[in-house]
Amino acid sequence: MVPVLESLCASNFVYFYTFHGLKELRAASADQNAGRDLLLASVAGIVNVFTTTPLWVVNTRLKMKGLGSRAGRGSAEHVANQYSGLIGGLVKIAQQEGVTSLWNGTIPSLILVSNPAIQFMTYEAIKRRLHAICDKQHLSGLVYFCVGAVAKAVATVLTYPLQLVQTKLRHGHNYSDLPQNAGTVELTLYILKKYGIMGLYKGMEAKLLQTVLTAALMFAAYEKIANFVFKLLLNHQKLSSKLK
Repeated sequence: MVPVLESLCASNFVYFYTFHGLKELRAASADQNAGRDLLLASVAGIVNVFTTTPLWVVNTRLKMKGLGSRAGRGSAEHVANQYSGLIGGLVKIAQQEGVTSLWNGTIPSLILVSNPAIQFMTYEAIKRRLHAICDKQHLSGLVYFCVGAVAKAVATVLTYPLQLVQTKLRHGHNYSDLPQNAGTVELTLYILKKYGIMGLYKGMEAKLLQTVLTAALMFAAYEKIANFVFKLLLNHQKLSSKLK
């Protein structure tokens, strides 16, 4: 769990910082709408992918310990004992498989930028609508929780097949009649041919439970913390003005 928390902190910091930084720059020149939110969220997602993909490669390996080894890597026990932490995993993968292995699954990750982009577009659109209905009053934490859950559910259902392929690229698949170095398109077509369209949605129920709850809690906490911080900054600004 510790490597997951470390990676989530890094990933969410990069994403939120980039997204809201870009949003503030755009706010000076134009009103926000769903299209602009989608564009800004996509740019933030691309920055996040290139910055934090190595962390998620290690996390995927740690999560999959003992469930089967990558071809040519030896036994599952050997893989399990290869490293036990985030930093150790980064160093050992770079040493044993090359630095570029830390960015395995980057192509589907770049395509999966659409996931948080769709999520943020949906979230911002619903939030703007609710603010308009409530005459820009502050919404409760429960409302933010529900809006975040709906936004993440929509994004997950639309992009889950790519997330499945991404995981198999990072960890390695166990298809004996498919090369281990198979690319995104080859792996996707193989799953479609062998298992049909439902093969691309295998395990989605567990993913929905995990990601929807995580996103809902994250948005609820973020909005409350952001409002608190902005109030502090506003009060500090007023105090500074009075002292001048």
